[in-house]
Amino acid sequence: MIRIVLAEDQGMLLGALGSLLDLEDDLEVVGKAQNGQEALALVEELQPDICIMDIEMPIKTGLEAAENLKDHPCQVIILTTFARSGYFNRAREAGVYGYLLKDSPSDELAHAIRTIRNGRRVYAPELIDLAYEDANPLTARELEVLQLIAEGKSTKEIAASLYLTYGTVRNYISVIFDKLEVSNRIEAIAKLKENGWN
Repeated sequence: MIRIVLAEDQGMLLGALGSLLDLEDDLEVVGKAQNGQEALALVEELQPDICIMDIEMPIKTGLEAAENLKDHPCQVIILTTFARSGYFNRAREAGVYGYLLKDSPSDELAHAIRTIRNGRRVYAPELIDLAYEDANPLTARELEVLQLIAEGKSTKEIAASLYLTYGTVRNYISVIFDKLEVSNRIEAIAKLKENGWN
């Protein structure tokens, strides 16, 4: 029997997914969580074989929880509506065994779980092409500056928190806009979120 913990913040979807998986003879949903933090606690407590997680959940996202489980024997599958290269690349770096889309047929999920338990990784076909396009063009420092912009920090506040001069931060912002092909902070933040680079 393959023991599964599910993490999904939409209650109806969590219940439906649990019921669908429980219909399979060799699958058993042993725990349900509504955020990444609850999922981590259930994985520690129940020691399941598989943890299936949504990405965008409150308190702790599915990607953050997956990063916490990188060295854990529980195999993580991301199940999301977001086919974004940034999310996919981050999930792969976290060592997830599967990245599937919610609009896939339900029998594909059961098949993917069995495939993963047999030692293989399963990624939605749509994501393979994404992995090779739309790579994040920003350096780690530029990304740090953009994340502070997304938090609503002014240029002066960013300079103070990163121990940089005001002019250096202005240069970083200019380079970020050029690389992302945007003309203002709002567009830059939107592109950051849209691609899952944060």
